[in-house]
Amino acid sequence: MPRSLASRLAAGSALLAVLLAAGAAEAKVAAPQRAAILASVDKAGPHLGEVAHQIWDYAEVGYQETKSSALLQSELKGAGFTVETGVAGMPTAFVASFKNGDGPVIAILAEFDALPGLAQKAEPQRAPIAGQAAGHACGHHVFGAASVAAAQAVKAWMVANKIKGEVRVYGTPAEEGGSGKVYMVRAGLFKDVSATLHWHPSDSNDASQTISLANVSGKFRFTGRAAHASASPEKGRSALDGVEVMNVAVNYLREHIPDGTRIHYVVTDGGQAPNVVPDKAEVYYYVRHTDPEVVRDVIARVQKAAEGAATATETKVTFEQTGGVYNMLPNDTLGRLMDRNLREVGGVKYDAQDTAFAEAMVKQLPPSKATIANAAQIDAYTLGGGGGGSTDVADVSWVTPTAGMTAATWVPGTPAHSWQAVAAGGTPIAVKGGVVAAKTLALTAADLLTDPTLIAKAQAELGQRRGPDFVYKAMVGDRPPPLDYRSKPKGAE
Repeated sequence: MPRSLASRLAAGSALLAVLLAAGAAEAKVAAPQRAAILASVDKAGPHLGEVAHQIWDYAEVGYQETKSSALLQSELKGAGFTVETGVAGMPTAFVASFKNGDGPVIAILAEFDALPGLAQKAEPQRAPIAGQAAGHACGHHVFGAASVAAAQAVKAWMVANKIKGEVRVYGTPAEEGGSGKVYMVRAGLFKDVSATLHWHPSDSNDASQTISLANVSGKFRFTGRAAHASASPEKGRSALDGVEVMNVAVNYLREHIPDGTRIHYVVTDGGQAPNVVPDKAEVYYYVRHTDPEVVRDVIARVQKAAEGAATATETKVTFEQTGGVYNMLPNDTLGRLMDRNLREVGGVKYDAQDTAFAEAMVKQLPPSKATIANAAQIDAYTLGGGGGGSTDVADVSWVTPTAGMTAATWVPGTPAHSWQAVAAGGTPIAVKGGVVAAKTLALTAADLLTDPTLIAKAQAELGQRRGPDFVYKAMVGDRPPPLDYRSKPKGAE
Protein backbone atom coordinates (compact mmCIF):
# COMPACT_ATOMS: atom_id res chain seq x y z
CA MET A 1 0.00 0.00 0.00
CA PRO A 2 1.11 3.64 -0.43
CA ARG A 3 3.70 4.89 2.02
CA SER A 4 3.77 8.24 3.75
CA LEU A 5 4.67 11.39 1.84
CA ALA A 6 8.03 11.72 3.63
CA SER A 7 9.12 8.15 2.91
CA ARG A 8 8.12 8.39 -0.76
CA LEU A 9 10.17 11.52 -1.29
CA ALA A 10 13.11 10.09 0.63
CA ALA A 11 13.07 6.90 -1.43
CA GLY A 12 13.42 8.90 -4.64
CA SER A 13 16.08 11.35 -3.44
CA ALA A 14 19.12 9.51 -4.83
CA LEU A 15 17.52 9.10 -8.24
CA LEU A 16 16.43 12.74 -8.34
CA ALA A 17 19.96 13.87 -7.54
CA VAL A 18 21.20 12.00 -10.60
CA LEU A 19 18.46 13.49 -12.75
CA LEU A 20 19.20 17.02 -11.56
CA ALA A 21 22.92 16.57 -12.17
CA ALA A 22 22.22 15.39 -15.68
CA GLY A 23 20.22 18.53 -16.42
CA ALA A 24 17.48 18.90 -18.97
CA ALA A 25 17.88 16.73 -22.03
CA GLU A 26 18.11 18.32 -25.46
CA ALA A 27 14.93 18.07 -27.49
CA LYS A 28 15.00 15.19 -29.98
CA VAL A 29 12.22 16.70 -32.07
CA ALA A 30 13.76 19.00 -34.66
CA ALA A 31 12.89 22.68 -34.61
CA PRO A 32 10.90 22.62 -37.89
CA GLN A 33 8.78 19.76 -36.56
CA ARG A 34 8.20 21.56 -33.27
CA ALA A 35 7.14 24.65 -35.18
CA ALA A 36 4.74 22.54 -37.24
CA ILE A 37 3.16 21.09 -34.08
CA LEU A 38 2.66 24.55 -32.62
CA ALA A 39 1.23 25.85 -35.89
CA SER A 40 -1.16 22.90 -36.03
CA VAL A 41 -2.56 23.75 -32.60
CA ASP A 42 -2.80 27.44 -33.46
CA LYS A 43 -4.77 26.58 -36.58
CA ALA A 44 -7.09 24.40 -34.51
CA GLY A 45 -7.51 27.09 -31.84
CA PRO A 46 -10.80 28.57 -33.05
CA HIS A 47 -12.38 25.12 -33.35
CA LEU A 48 -11.00 24.16 -29.94
CA GLY A 49 -12.88 27.17 -28.63
CA GLU A 50 -16.11 26.10 -30.32
CA VAL A 51 -15.90 22.61 -28.83
CA ALA A 52 -15.07 23.97 -25.38
CA HIS A 53 -17.96 26.42 -25.48
CA GLN A 54 -20.43 23.72 -26.49
CA ILE A 55 -19.39 21.65 -23.47
CA TRP A 56 -19.52 24.81 -21.30
CA ASP A 57 -23.14 25.23 -22.47
CA TYR A 58 -23.98 21.57 -21.81
CA ALA A 59 -22.66 21.80 -18.21
CA GLU A 60 -23.29 18.11 -17.54
CA VAL A 61 -22.40 16.71 -14.12
CA GLY A 62 -20.53 13.50 -13.33
CA TYR A 63 -21.60 10.34 -15.19
CA GLN A 64 -24.29 12.36 -16.96
CA GLU A 65 -21.96 13.92 -19.55
CA THR A 66 -23.65 12.21 -22.50
CA LYS A 67 -23.46 15.10 -24.98
CA SER A 68 -20.03 16.29 -23.84
CA SER A 69 -18.48 12.85 -24.19
CA ALA A 70 -20.16 12.23 -27.55
CA LEU A 71 -18.81 15.52 -28.89
CA LEU A 72 -15.22 14.73 -27.95
CA GLN A 73 -15.56 11.23 -29.37
CA SER A 74 -16.88 12.67 -32.62
CA GLU A 75 -13.93 15.04 -32.87
CA LEU A 76 -11.49 12.18 -32.42
CA LYS A 77 -13.22 9.84 -34.83
CA GLY A 78 -13.21 12.61 -37.42
CA ALA A 79 -9.44 12.91 -36.99
CA GLY A 80 -8.85 9.22 -37.61
CA PHE A 81 -8.79 7.84 -34.07
CA THR A 82 -10.47 4.58 -33.18
CA VAL A 83 -12.77 5.01 -30.18
CA GLU A 84 -13.92 2.47 -27.62
CA THR A 85 -16.77 3.84 -25.55
CA GLY A 86 -18.48 2.78 -22.35
CA VAL A 87 -15.24 1.42 -20.88
CA ALA A 88 -14.83 0.25 -17.27
CA GLY A 89 -18.58 0.18 -16.74
CA MET A 90 -19.07 3.91 -17.35
CA PRO A 91 -21.28 4.91 -20.30
CA THR A 92 -19.56 8.29 -20.80
CA ALA A 93 -15.99 7.00 -20.51
CA PHE A 94 -13.95 6.25 -23.63
CA VAL A 95 -10.48 5.49 -24.93
CA ALA A 96 -9.49 6.89 -28.33
CA SER A 97 -6.34 5.64 -30.03
CA PHE A 98 -4.12 6.37 -33.00
CA LYS A 99 -1.40 3.79 -33.52
CA ASN A 100 1.36 4.10 -36.10
CA GLY A 101 3.32 0.90 -35.59
CA ASP A 102 5.01 -0.41 -32.48
CA GLY A 103 6.48 2.13 -30.08
CA PRO A 104 5.74 4.05 -26.89
CA VAL A 105 2.14 4.54 -25.78
CA ILE A 106 1.48 8.09 -24.63
CA ALA A 107 -1.80 8.78 -22.84
CA ILE A 108 -3.44 12.20 -22.66
CA LEU A 109 -6.26 12.63 -20.16
CA ALA A 110 -9.47 14.51 -20.97
CA GLU A 111 -12.15 15.56 -18.47
CA PHE A 112 -15.56 17.06 -19.14
CA ASP A 113 -17.81 17.07 -16.05
CA ALA A 114 -19.33 20.20 -14.48
CA LEU A 115 -20.15 21.11 -10.89
CA PRO A 116 -23.70 21.42 -9.53
CA GLY A 117 -25.04 24.75 -8.29
CA LEU A 118 -22.71 27.05 -10.22
CA ALA A 119 -24.48 28.09 -13.41
CA GLN A 120 -23.17 31.49 -14.52
CA LYS A 121 -23.14 33.63 -17.65
CA ALA A 122 -19.84 34.67 -19.21
CA GLU A 123 -20.02 38.06 -17.50
CA PRO A 124 -17.76 39.70 -14.87
CA GLN A 125 -20.55 39.98 -12.30
CA ARG A 126 -22.81 37.41 -10.68
CA ALA A 127 -25.37 36.41 -13.32
CA PRO A 128 -26.86 32.91 -12.88
CA ILE A 129 -28.35 31.22 -15.92
CA ALA A 130 -32.09 30.74 -15.48
CA GLY A 131 -33.12 27.08 -15.57
CA GLN A 132 -29.56 25.76 -15.38
CA ALA A 133 -28.09 24.29 -12.20
CA ALA A 134 -24.54 23.25 -13.04
CA GLY A 135 -21.53 25.17 -14.34
CA HIS A 136 -17.95 24.50 -15.37
CA ALA A 137 -16.34 26.01 -12.29
CA CYS A 138 -13.25 23.80 -12.67
CA GLY A 139 -12.82 24.35 -16.40
CA HIS A 140 -13.25 20.76 -17.52
CA HIS A 141 -14.99 21.95 -20.69
CA VAL A 142 -11.73 23.39 -22.02
CA PHE A 143 -9.71 20.62 -20.36
CA GLY A 144 -11.27 17.98 -22.60
CA ALA A 145 -11.27 20.14 -25.72
CA ALA A 146 -7.59 21.08 -25.38
CA SER A 147 -6.50 17.51 -24.69
CA VAL A 148 -8.26 16.37 -27.85
CA ALA A 149 -6.62 19.18 -29.85
CA ALA A 150 -3.21 18.16 -28.51
CA ALA A 151 -3.75 14.53 -29.51
CA GLN A 152 -4.90 15.55 -32.98
CA ALA A 153 -1.74 17.64 -33.45
CA VAL A 154 0.44 14.74 -32.29
CA LYS A 155 -1.30 12.37 -34.67
CA ALA A 156 -0.77 14.71 -37.64
CA TRP A 157 2.92 15.06 -36.72
CA MET A 158 3.32 11.28 -36.39
CA VAL A 159 1.85 10.70 -39.84
CA ALA A 160 3.88 13.47 -41.49
CA ASN A 161 7.16 12.28 -39.99
CA LYS A 162 6.55 8.51 -39.88
CA ILE A 163 6.85 8.40 -36.08
CA LYS A 164 6.22 5.01 -34.51
CA GLY A 165 4.07 4.64 -31.44
CA GLU A 166 0.60 5.31 -30.16
CA VAL A 167 -1.22 8.33 -28.78
CA ARG A 168 -4.35 7.77 -26.73
CA VAL A 169 -7.00 10.08 -25.31
CA TYR A 170 -8.68 8.82 -22.18
CA GLY A 171 -12.12 10.38 -21.86
CA THR A 172 -12.57 10.35 -18.10
CA PRO A 173 -15.96 11.23 -16.58
CA ALA A 174 -16.92 12.32 -13.07
CA GLU A 175 -13.60 13.67 -11.81
CA GLU A 176 -15.53 15.83 -9.34
CA GLY A 177 -16.09 13.23 -6.65
CA GLY A 178 -17.03 10.31 -8.88
CA SER A 179 -13.49 8.88 -9.23
CA GLY A 180 -13.95 7.98 -12.90
CA LYS A 181 -10.26 7.37 -13.59
CA VAL A 182 -10.04 4.99 -10.64
CA TYR A 183 -12.33 2.52 -12.38
CA MET A 184 -10.30 2.83 -15.58
CA VAL A 185 -7.08 2.11 -13.66
CA ARG A 186 -8.75 -0.77 -11.80
CA ALA A 187 -9.88 -2.23 -15.14
CA GLY A 188 -6.27 -2.28 -16.37
CA LEU A 189 -6.74 0.32 -19.10
CA PHE A 190 -3.36 1.93 -18.32
CA LYS A 191 -1.32 -1.25 -17.98
CA ASP A 192 0.57 -0.78 -21.27
CA VAL A 193 0.89 3.02 -21.13
CA SER A 194 4.47 4.34 -21.25
CA ALA A 195 3.66 7.78 -19.81
CA THR A 196 0.57 9.86 -19.09
CA LEU A 197 0.11 13.61 -19.59
CA HIS A 198 -2.63 15.88 -18.33
CA TRP A 199 -3.34 19.51 -17.57
CA HIS A 200 -5.83 21.57 -15.62
CA PRO A 201 -7.40 25.01 -15.96
CA SER A 202 -6.14 27.54 -13.43
CA ASP A 203 -5.34 31.21 -12.91
CA SER A 204 -1.64 30.67 -13.72
CA ASN A 205 0.72 28.79 -16.01
CA ASP A 206 2.74 26.23 -14.08
CA ALA A 207 4.32 22.82 -14.68
CA SER A 208 5.24 22.17 -11.03
CA GLN A 209 4.59 18.61 -9.89
CA THR A 210 2.58 18.71 -6.67
CA ILE A 211 1.13 16.18 -4.27
CA SER A 212 -2.65 16.13 -4.05
CA LEU A 213 -4.71 14.81 -1.14
CA ALA A 214 -5.96 11.25 -0.99
CA ASN A 215 -9.71 11.27 -0.53
CA VAL A 216 -12.61 9.05 0.42
CA SER A 217 -16.12 10.35 -0.14
CA GLY A 218 -19.51 8.88 0.54
CA LYS A 219 -23.10 9.31 1.60
CA PHE A 220 -24.55 8.49 5.01
CA ARG A 221 -28.25 7.72 4.77
CA PHE A 222 -30.34 7.73 7.92
CA THR A 223 -33.77 6.11 8.18
CA GLY A 224 -36.24 6.94 10.95
CA ARG A 225 -40.01 7.04 11.39
CA ALA A 226 -42.30 9.79 10.12
CA ALA A 227 -44.87 11.46 12.36
CA HIS A 228 -46.69 14.76 12.80
CA ALA A 229 -44.03 17.05 14.25
CA SER A 230 -46.51 18.86 16.51
CA ALA A 231 -49.45 16.54 17.17
CA SER A 232 -47.46 13.34 17.81
CA PRO A 233 -43.70 14.00 17.83
CA GLU A 234 -43.14 11.18 20.34
CA LYS A 235 -44.15 8.70 17.64
CA GLY A 236 -41.48 9.90 15.25
CA ARG A 237 -37.78 9.14 15.00
CA SER A 238 -36.03 11.87 13.02
CA ALA A 239 -33.54 10.82 10.39
CA LEU A 240 -32.44 14.46 10.27
CA ASP A 241 -31.63 14.29 13.99
CA GLY A 242 -29.35 11.39 13.14
CA VAL A 243 -27.55 13.51 10.55
CA GLU A 244 -27.19 16.45 12.94
CA VAL A 245 -25.93 14.37 15.85
CA MET A 246 -23.44 12.72 13.51
CA ASN A 247 -22.19 16.09 12.30
CA VAL A 248 -21.71 17.29 15.89
CA ALA A 249 -19.75 14.14 16.73
CA VAL A 250 -17.53 14.52 13.67
CA ASN A 251 -16.87 18.17 14.46
CA TYR A 252 -15.61 17.13 17.92
CA LEU A 253 -13.51 14.45 16.22
CA ARG A 254 -11.53 17.12 14.34
CA GLU A 255 -9.40 17.83 17.44
CA HIS A 256 -8.13 14.27 17.54
CA ILE A 257 -7.05 13.48 13.99
CA PRO A 258 -3.66 13.99 12.25
CA ASP A 259 -2.69 17.49 11.18
CA GLY A 260 -3.51 18.24 7.59
CA THR A 261 -6.68 16.14 7.55
CA ARG A 262 -9.67 17.75 5.89
CA ILE A 263 -13.27 16.74 6.63
CA HIS A 264 -16.20 18.49 4.95
CA TYR A 265 -19.83 17.66 4.37
CA VAL A 266 -23.12 18.88 2.97
CA VAL A 267 -26.63 17.79 3.93
CA THR A 268 -28.14 16.57 0.67
CA ASP A 269 -31.54 15.56 2.08
CA GLY A 270 -33.02 16.93 5.30
CA GLY A 271 -36.73 16.37 4.79
CA GLN A 272 -39.40 18.25 2.89
CA ALA A 273 -41.63 19.98 5.47
CA PRO A 274 -40.95 21.26 9.02
CA ASN A 275 -44.21 19.79 10.36
CA VAL A 276 -43.22 16.25 9.34
CA VAL A 277 -40.62 14.31 11.29
CA PRO A 278 -38.35 13.25 8.42
CA ASP A 279 -38.01 9.51 8.03
CA LYS A 280 -35.09 9.85 5.59
CA ALA A 281 -32.05 12.11 5.56
CA GLU A 282 -28.68 12.07 3.86
CA VAL A 283 -25.31 13.74 4.42
CA TYR A 284 -22.42 13.65 1.93
CA TYR A 285 -18.88 13.54 3.39
CA TYR A 286 -15.30 13.97 2.15
CA VAL A 287 -12.18 12.98 4.14
CA ARG A 288 -8.76 14.02 2.79
CA HIS A 289 -5.08 13.74 3.71
CA THR A 290 -1.79 13.32 1.85
CA ASP A 291 -1.48 9.77 3.24
CA PRO A 292 -4.15 7.31 2.05
CA GLU A 293 -3.80 5.27 5.24
CA VAL A 294 -4.78 8.29 7.33
CA VAL A 295 -7.83 8.73 5.14
CA ARG A 296 -8.82 5.10 5.63
CA ASP A 297 -8.47 5.45 9.41
CA VAL A 298 -10.39 8.72 9.68
CA ILE A 299 -13.29 7.66 7.48
CA ALA A 300 -13.64 4.57 9.70
CA ARG A 301 -13.92 6.87 12.72
CA VAL A 302 -16.49 9.01 10.89
CA GLN A 303 -18.51 5.83 10.30
CA LYS A 304 -18.40 5.13 14.04
CA ALA A 305 -19.75 8.63 14.66
CA ALA A 306 -22.62 7.84 12.29
CA GLU A 307 -23.35 4.57 14.07
CA GLY A 308 -23.33 6.35 17.43
CA ALA A 309 -25.70 9.00 16.11
CA ALA A 310 -28.07 6.34 14.88
CA THR A 311 -28.05 4.70 18.29
CA ALA A 312 -28.66 8.01 20.05
CA THR A 313 -31.60 8.93 17.83
CA GLU A 314 -33.06 5.42 17.45
CA THR A 315 -32.61 5.54 13.70
CA LYS A 316 -30.69 3.38 11.26
CA VAL A 317 -27.78 4.43 9.06
CA THR A 318 -26.06 3.03 5.98
CA PHE A 319 -22.90 4.25 4.30
CA GLU A 320 -22.23 4.19 0.56
CA GLN A 321 -18.68 5.07 -0.41
CA THR A 322 -19.04 6.91 -3.69
CA GLY A 323 -15.43 7.88 -4.31
CA GLY A 324 -11.86 7.21 -3.29
CA VAL A 325 -8.56 8.36 -4.74
CA TYR A 326 -4.86 8.16 -3.95
CA ASN A 327 -2.50 11.08 -3.45
CA MET A 328 -0.61 12.28 -6.52
CA LEU A 329 2.80 10.69 -7.09
CA PRO A 330 4.91 13.42 -8.76
CA ASN A 331 7.37 12.60 -11.53
CA ASP A 332 10.27 15.02 -11.78
CA THR A 333 11.57 13.62 -15.07
CA LEU A 334 8.32 14.32 -16.87
CA GLY A 335 7.71 17.50 -14.90
CA ARG A 336 10.95 19.13 -16.00
CA LEU A 337 10.27 18.12 -19.59
CA MET A 338 6.81 19.65 -19.43
CA ASP A 339 8.17 22.80 -17.77
CA ARG A 340 10.71 23.24 -20.57
CA ASN A 341 7.98 22.91 -23.18
CA LEU A 342 5.64 25.27 -21.35
CA ARG A 343 8.37 27.91 -21.37
CA GLU A 344 8.88 27.35 -25.09
CA VAL A 345 5.15 27.89 -25.67
CA GLY A 346 4.81 30.91 -23.34
CA GLY A 347 1.88 32.13 -21.29
CA VAL A 348 -1.53 33.56 -22.17
CA LYS A 349 -1.58 36.85 -24.06
CA TYR A 350 -4.56 39.13 -23.43
CA ASP A 351 -5.96 41.45 -26.08
CA ALA A 352 -7.92 44.60 -25.27
CA GLN A 353 -11.21 42.71 -24.88
CA ASP A 354 -9.61 40.16 -22.52
CA THR A 355 -8.02 42.93 -20.47
CA ALA A 356 -11.31 44.77 -20.10
CA PHE A 357 -13.02 41.60 -18.89
CA ALA A 358 -10.15 40.81 -16.51
CA GLU A 359 -10.12 44.33 -15.02
CA ALA A 360 -13.87 44.12 -14.37
CA MET A 361 -13.54 40.63 -12.91
CA VAL A 362 -10.73 41.61 -10.52
CA LYS A 363 -13.26 43.79 -8.69
CA GLN A 364 -15.35 40.66 -8.04
CA LEU A 365 -12.47 38.53 -6.72
CA PRO A 366 -11.16 37.96 -3.20
CA PRO A 367 -8.04 40.01 -2.33
CA SER A 368 -5.00 38.52 -4.07
CA LYS A 369 -1.37 39.31 -4.81
CA ALA A 370 -1.93 38.17 -8.39
CA THR A 371 -2.09 40.75 -11.16
CA ILE A 372 -3.48 40.52 -14.67
CA ALA A 373 0.08 40.37 -15.95
CA ASN A 374 0.47 36.96 -14.27
CA ALA A 375 -1.50 35.38 -17.11
CA ALA A 376 1.49 35.86 -19.43
CA GLN A 377 4.06 34.52 -16.98
CA ILE A 378 5.30 31.01 -16.24
CA ASP A 379 5.60 30.16 -12.54
CA ALA A 380 8.87 28.77 -11.20
CA TYR A 381 9.09 24.99 -11.32
CA THR A 382 8.86 23.15 -8.00
CA LEU A 383 8.58 19.50 -6.98
CA GLY A 384 6.53 17.95 -4.22
CA GLY A 385 4.53 20.89 -2.93
CA GLY A 386 1.11 20.16 -1.52
CA GLY A 387 -2.14 21.15 -3.13
CA GLY A 388 -5.39 21.51 -1.24
CA GLY A 389 -7.50 19.39 -3.56
CA SER A 390 -7.90 15.79 -4.63
CA THR A 391 -7.99 14.25 -8.08
CA ASP A 392 -8.48 10.82 -9.58
CA VAL A 393 -5.45 11.54 -11.78
CA ALA A 394 -3.55 10.46 -8.68
CA ASP A 395 -4.49 6.82 -9.19
CA VAL A 396 -3.11 6.99 -12.72
CA SER A 397 0.16 8.37 -11.33
CA TRP A 398 0.69 5.20 -9.27
CA VAL A 399 0.53 2.87 -12.28
CA THR A 400 2.23 4.91 -15.02
CA PRO A 401 4.66 7.88 -14.98
CA THR A 402 2.40 10.94 -14.96
CA ALA A 403 2.88 14.69 -15.22
CA GLY A 404 0.55 17.64 -15.49
CA MET A 405 0.50 21.40 -15.83
CA THR A 406 -1.86 24.30 -15.45
CA ALA A 407 -2.69 27.09 -17.87
CA ALA A 408 -4.23 30.48 -17.11
CA THR A 409 -7.79 29.95 -18.28
CA TRP A 410 -9.13 32.21 -15.51
CA VAL A 411 -8.31 35.76 -14.52
CA PRO A 412 -5.33 35.68 -12.11
CA GLY A 413 -6.57 35.49 -8.52
CA THR A 414 -9.68 33.48 -9.40
CA PRO A 415 -10.39 30.53 -7.10
CA ALA A 416 -11.50 27.23 -8.57
CA HIS A 417 -15.09 26.14 -7.95
CA SER A 418 -16.36 29.71 -8.09
CA TRP A 419 -18.81 31.55 -10.32
CA GLN A 420 -15.90 33.71 -11.41
CA ALA A 421 -14.18 30.62 -12.83
CA VAL A 422 -17.37 29.66 -14.68
CA ALA A 423 -17.66 33.16 -16.15
CA ALA A 424 -14.08 33.25 -17.43
CA GLY A 425 -14.54 29.74 -18.79
CA GLY A 426 -17.08 31.05 -21.28
CA THR A 427 -14.73 33.70 -22.70
CA PRO A 428 -11.77 33.73 -25.12
CA ILE A 429 -9.46 33.88 -22.07
CA ALA A 430 -10.21 30.22 -21.35
CA VAL A 431 -9.64 29.22 -24.96
CA LYS A 432 -6.26 30.94 -25.04
CA GLY A 433 -5.26 29.02 -21.92
CA GLY A 434 -6.46 25.84 -23.58
CA VAL A 435 -4.25 26.54 -26.59
CA VAL A 436 -1.22 26.99 -24.30
CA ALA A 437 -2.02 23.66 -22.69
CA ALA A 438 -2.61 21.85 -25.98
CA LYS A 439 0.72 23.06 -27.37
CA THR A 440 2.60 22.03 -24.23
CA LEU A 441 0.99 18.59 -24.12
CA ALA A 442 1.65 18.02 -27.82
CA LEU A 443 5.33 18.97 -27.60
CA THR A 444 5.80 16.82 -24.52
CA ALA A 445 4.14 13.83 -26.16
CA ALA A 446 6.33 14.29 -29.24
CA ASP A 447 9.48 14.40 -27.10
CA LEU A 448 8.50 11.17 -25.36
CA LEU A 449 7.65 9.39 -28.61
CA THR A 450 11.11 10.17 -29.97
CA ASP A 451 13.28 9.76 -26.88
CA PRO A 452 13.04 6.36 -25.15
CA THR A 453 15.60 7.43 -22.52
CA LEU A 454 13.11 9.95 -21.12
CA ILE A 455 10.49 7.25 -20.71
CA ALA A 456 13.01 4.91 -19.10
CA LYS A 457 14.03 7.60 -16.58
CA ALA A 458 10.42 8.43 -15.82
CA GLN A 459 9.56 4.78 -15.27
CA ALA A 460 12.62 4.26 -13.05
CA GLU A 461 11.58 7.25 -10.97
CA LEU A 462 8.06 5.86 -10.62
CA GLY A 463 9.50 2.58 -9.35
CA GLN A 464 11.65 4.41 -6.79
CA ARG A 465 8.78 6.49 -5.46
CA ARG A 466 6.20 3.76 -5.06
CA GLY A 467 8.61 1.08 -3.83
CA PRO A 468 9.31 -2.47 -5.01
CA ASP A 469 6.40 -4.14 -3.23
CA PHE A 470 3.62 -1.84 -4.37
CA VAL A 471 0.43 -3.46 -5.62
CA TYR A 472 -2.36 -1.16 -6.75
CA LYS A 473 -5.57 -1.56 -4.78
CA ALA A 474 -8.31 0.95 -5.49
CA MET A 475 -9.53 3.05 -2.57
CA VAL A 476 -13.09 2.40 -3.81
CA GLY A 477 -12.67 -1.34 -3.34
CA ASP A 478 -14.70 -3.57 -5.63
CA ARG A 479 -17.81 -1.43 -5.93
CA PRO A 480 -19.07 -0.53 -9.43
CA PRO A 481 -18.92 3.07 -10.61
CA PRO A 482 -21.53 5.19 -8.73
CA LEU A 483 -23.36 6.30 -11.83
CA ASP A 484 -26.10 7.95 -9.77
CA TYR A 485 -23.91 9.84 -7.28
CA ARG A 486 -25.04 13.20 -8.72
CA SER A 487 -28.70 12.21 -8.69
CA LYS A 488 -31.03 13.69 -6.09
CA PRO A 489 -31.94 11.49 -3.11
CA LYS A 490 -35.20 9.64 -3.55
CA GLY A 491 -38.07 11.81 -2.44
CA ALA A 492 -36.08 15.04 -2.73
CA GLU A 493 -37.32 17.77 -5.04
